[in-house]
Amino acid sequence: MKTVIIGYGTMGHEIERVLIDRGHTVLFTVDAGEEAKLATERLAQADVAIEFTTPATAFGNVETCLRAGVPVVCGTTGWNERREEAEKLCEELDGTFFWSSNFSIGVNILFRVSEYLARIMDRFPEYAVSMREVHHTRKKDAPSGTAVTLAEGILRNIGWTEAWVNHETDCPSALGIVSVREGDVAGIHEVIYDSVADTITLCHEAKGRRGFAVGAVMAAEFAAGHKGVLTMDDMLGSIIH
Repeated sequence: MKTVIIGYGTMGHEIERVLIDRGHTVLFTVDAGEEAKLATERLAQADVAIEFTTPATAFGNVETCLRAGVPVVCGTTGWNERREEAEKLCEELDGTFFWSSNFSIGVNILFRVSEYLARIMDRFPEYAVSMREVHHTRKKDAPSGTAVTLAEGILRNIGWTEAWVNHETDCPSALGIVSVREGDVAGIHEVIYDSVADTITLCHEAKGRRGFAVGAVMAAEFAAGHKGVLTMDDMLGSIIH
């Protein structure tokens, strides 16, 4: 599989290592300020592009790949207001756009377990639900895209919780998300159900960025052979029956 890496920071370097380990070819990389590389004919030679950049540049990068006929896997968060536009463009061009707030297989299992638990907890309103997420100080968005995905899954399944807020709250109809930025933490996400009797906690802690990179490359392998707007549910659905 011939791949272009858009965003050549810490995550981009880890993705490159995983691609090579899995026998793939990196055609070229695009670092900040090197977006002109995407305007060359070399992009069209790629089987897939993997994009991890910034909220300000994600849509433009995705659009360029789609118009070049190259499937694109995007892990950039914080640009939700334009993601629907990217999905519509993908459908118009009969392209491939794979987006996820988190490519870690463990986190995506957490998403499924959290939704299942939320359906159970809907019957027990005496439990207050809250969340906590911790990331390194370079993380630009808060709450994290992963935390937002977790929160949205809870909101879909608990009738007495109406919205999430990015701070602690005593409001019973709100899901409070506490965001912490410290050190070089790869990512910790906790979902907490607390009552006067006990506390139930779901937690995922990343030990490094390798798990995210492996998931992103697996998504690229999947996207290279499929059309349309894709998610981790599509990929995992092909693995977990």
